[in-house]
Formats: sequence, C-alpha cells, structure tokens
Amino acid sequence: MNLSYFIAKRISFKKTGGFTGTIHRIAVASIALGLSIMIISFLILEGFQTVISDKVFSFTGHYQVNRFVMSQALDDSPTSTESNFYTNHEELDYIRHVQGYATKPALIKGEEEVEGVMMKGVGPEFDSVSFKNSLVEGRFIQFSDGASASNEIILSSKIARKMLLELGDEVTMYFVQDPPRFRRLTVVGIYETFLEDFDDKIVLGDIQLIRILNDWDKDQVGGFEVFLNDPAQIDVYEAPLYDFIDYDLRLVKVTDKFIQIFDWLELLNNNVYVFLALILFVAAFNMVSILFILIMERTSMIGLLKALGAKNKQIRNIFIWNGVRIIGRGLLLGNLIGLGFGFIQEQTRWVSLNAENYYMSYVPVYWDWPTIIGLNVLVLGVTTVVLFLPAMIISNVNPIKSIKFD
Repeated sequence: MNLSYFIAKRISFKKTGGFTGTIHRIAVASIALGLSIMIISFLILEGFQTVISDKVFSFTGHYQVNRFVMSQALDDSPTSTESNFYTNHEELDYIRHVQGYATKPALIKGEEEVEGVMMKGVGPEFDSVSFKNSLVEGRFIQFSDGASASNEIILSSKIARKMLLELGDEVTMYFVQDPPRFRRLTVVGIYETFLEDFDDKIVLGDIQLIRILNDWDKDQVGGFEVFLNDPAQIDVYEAPLYDFIDYDLRLVKVTDKFIQIFDWLELLNNNVYVFLALILFVAAFNMVSILFILIMERTSMIGLLKALGAKNKQIRNIFIWNGVRIIGRGLLLGNLIGLGFGFIQEQTRWVSLNAENYYMSYVPVYWDWPTIIGLNVLVLGVTTVVLFLPAMIISNVNPIKSIKFD
C-alpha cells in the first residue's frame, strides 16, 4: 500500500476527533455548500432562460421570413406559399418546421371595454404542440375546410381580464382598413406567457379570415415562421438561410426582433459567471487555509517522519491525499444537495415566484448534464491545484525543532 495514502487515511476525520475532526468537517461542508449552490444556480438560470426562450419561439419561430416593405404600414405585404423558399425548405436538414402567418391591427369590443390588439392569423400547420405550454384554458382553434374562415380566437388572460371575457363569450373585432370591417368571433382559448410583447396585444385567429379581409388569394400569407431543430444554432444558420430565401424576401432573427428580452437573458449569464468565480475563490481559499491548519497541527508528525527518513515529496503527498479525500466527500455531498433540490423542485414546484415580475409562477430547472459535470470537474481541478501551495512549506520544516513543537 502507498505509505502516504495509508497515513492520510489514518489522520482523516474518521480516525481522529476533536479539533482535527472539526476542521475536516468544515472543509467538506464548505466544498459541498459551494458546489451545491453552483449547481442550483445553473439549473435555475438555464431553466429560466429555456422557459422564456421557448415562450417567445412558440409564438414567433426562430426566424421570420417576409417581404421587403418600404413603408411603416401595420398590415403585412403578402408573399406566396408557391415561393421557392416555402416549396423547397425541406432540403435544409436544420429546419424542423415552417408555417405561414399574417397579422392585422384591430379593435376588440367587449360588453364595456374597447382594446387595441394585433390579430395574428395562423393555419392548420401552426405548431400547436409548442404553444400548448402557454395555453391555460380552453382549446386551440378548429379551422374550417375550404374557403370559409373559422370564427374562433384565442386571447391572452390579460386581455380577457381587461375585457371581462371568459371562454365561450362572443366579441366584436373591428379591423383597421378602408373601409373598416368587423367580425363577431368566439373566445375558445386563453393563453398566458407573462411577456408584455405578447400578452398585451396578440390575439390568435384563423389566417383565412385575414385573407378574406385583405382580399388575398388562398396561397398568400404575411410571412413564414421558421423553426430549427437546434435553437442553439440560431446564429450559425442565419447566413446560409438568408442565401436560400427568395430575393424579394428578408430574414429576421427573432433574437434580434425581441433583443430586449434576449439581451436581458444574456446579462443573467454574466451575473452567474461572477457568482461562480466568487464561489471558486472562496472554496480554494478555504482549502488552502484548512490545509495550512492541518499542517501546523501535524508539525510534530512531519518532523518525526523526516527524522525517520521520509522525503519531502512523501510527506507532501500525505496532505494532498488528505485534501483529495476531503474534496471527494465535499463533491459527493454537494451533488446530493444540488441535484436533490433540482429533482424536488421539478416534481413539486414548491418554490414559487411572482409571475408579474419573473414571467413565470415557479422556479424552473433545466437538466444540462454537461454543465453539471463541468462544474464538478472545475471545482475538483481548482481545489486540487491549490492543495500544492500549502504543501510546499513542508520542505522548510526543521525536524529537530518540529519534534519539540508544541
């Protein structure tokens, strides 16, 4: 058996009591606490970013493709589903789905209130599966066959509260055009994203209704929403997709269109990285301090081992092995605490949030295993490296003086 490892086991906190045992336990607790906080922070950060991003993407796709317009008109300039991009987009293996849409400004009138809104027309190809997480009441629109339009709409809970509307209520929508036109529509669903860009103004309806109001042909839409297989590659595929679309169309990246949301999410990353650096510094400082204390307490043992012929390297390895054992136990306990919190929160959602301020009603978690493993490796690497700093003073210990050290 390795002599250094054998002695390290004998002086570990399981083999000793009193002051040494307390120091070992403090060291394990400090590492466990730091790692668990880092794991919980990243679980929550990535959960928060994922939930917010998915809410935006479920409404807009990852890119929007529409026609170039020179004016600031609120109405869309139509493009055709017979365009080269729409008919051949399946050639691009990084695209998961493409759907047509159109928007039209309107006034919605309830029993007592009038509210300005933007009606977003969608069709049967709309990705209702992604949207389902935002649908809190009712169902999705049932589209009519043929040239007729469905008279069903989906409102946000915010608009429904303002207008004193519930599921099944009929409302009148006045569409902004010359001459103005109106339709009687039925509320069949209520959604909630807690994002003002959507909840304040977006009403989902049938795109065929907008075609009829605008006198468009059946193949015309206001634009296309493009969904990627891997949303993380949204910057990578921007240029090749731009080269693929028709010359009269433009490509808008949703992260640029809603830049205030995504810049805010990016700022959260910076906060967590600063937090990570501080915790790593504290963990490293604790390990150096604790190893210094252990070396000072074992000065007599160091002198005795030197007098018996032990080399400085062998004695250093005793304290390094001791530190590694402390780190190992700290990592194990930290993972149990951090991952345990994440699992319980995911199953029970017992930590709630004020949705008005945080855009969701509970603390979300996202299981990014490469990040979790990376945190463990980072803590292990940093704390192991700093173990060598206090161990270097062992070479300066005088055997004669240290044996008499009290």
